[in-house]
Amino acid sequence: MAEELDFQDQDEQELFEHLRIEADKGQAPLRLDKFLMNRVENTSRNRIQHAIEAETVFVNGKLAKASYKVKPLDVITLVLPDPPRDTEVYPEDIPLNILFEDDDVLLVNKEAGMVVHPGYNNYTGTLVNALTFHLNQLPTMPGNTGRPGLVHRIDKDTSGLLVIAKNEWAMTHLAKQFFDHSIKRQYVALVWGDLSEDGTITGYIGRNLKDRRVMDMYDSEEKGKWSVTHYRILERLGYVTLIECELETGRTHQIRTHLKSIGHPLFSDELYGGSKILKGTVFNKYKQFVHNCFELLPRQALHARSLGFVHPRTKQFVEFEVPLPEDFQQALDKWRSYSNTMDAQD
Repeated sequence: MAEELDFQDQDEQELFEHLRIEADKGQAPLRLDKFLMNRVENTSRNRIQHAIEAETVFVNGKLAKASYKVKPLDVITLVLPDPPRDTEVYPEDIPLNILFEDDDVLLVNKEAGMVVHPGYNNYTGTLVNALTFHLNQLPTMPGNTGRPGLVHRIDKDTSGLLVIAKNEWAMTHLAKQFFDHSIKRQYVALVWGDLSEDGTITGYIGRNLKDRRVMDMYDSEEKGKWSVTHYRILERLGYVTLIECELETGRTHQIRTHLKSIGHPLFSDELYGGSKILKGTVFNKYKQFVHNCFELLPRQALHARSLGFVHPRTKQFVEFEVPLPEDFQQALDKWRSYSNTMDAQD
């Protein structure tokens, strides 16, 4: 696992990223540049290659070339220049679908495709940029740099509800509710396969050791963070199932990781294997039908439908709900029609 090294020079820390990575015991031989591409977050091939050419990459204390084959338990240390950028969040006039707003909180129905907060390769066009334009000032908390007003987030290609804190009072109270797992969050998901019954998925979620974009399930708190997802079957549609997921914790890619771990990845979720035909027949007509559904819904079939919390000012429990977006609804309707046709033939 990559970890930041502790350097005393704070100015140097701001300009450079110092990393130490230890290959695991089962590491298969892999070129150093490819290994680092998989293990270092928010990087590019050019950035890795430039670091190697600049002789800032070492394996077991010795300078290494890009062609070096990483072996089990190798220790790689490297220095990467951070891409220069302005850390200020600039306001942008981006339309927002605001469901509710008062002096303390704001509820947004985020469309799929919008990044929530600025980050690597996404410094503009985010929800936070839009919120900064909509509001004069957004509160921040320690460790929340670049994410003013945010106490939680949803993935870029997940649609649905987010609550935004408009002042420090609201942010503190909402953050505590998330920490205490008392926030009520329900998602609607379309998954591959016929789930047999309602259930709960638990385990430790951490980064995949070979691909840093992906999260994995582990059996130890040393490798990940504890996570709990409850799910309930809403509708069986033959080769796919519509379910409702309620989060008890909020880990990165939690629902996507959990459902893949039980063999039912989200429909059309490319990162977690759901953008292939995983269930069904071998007939070309069926394959074309599924691909048509993928075209209607070219993202994971996941929607944050409802959100409930205790209002920080009134101390009353409030709950909000938004319908499925058009792309999700159209794909779901096609599966319903297909399922009805199959039932009629039986």
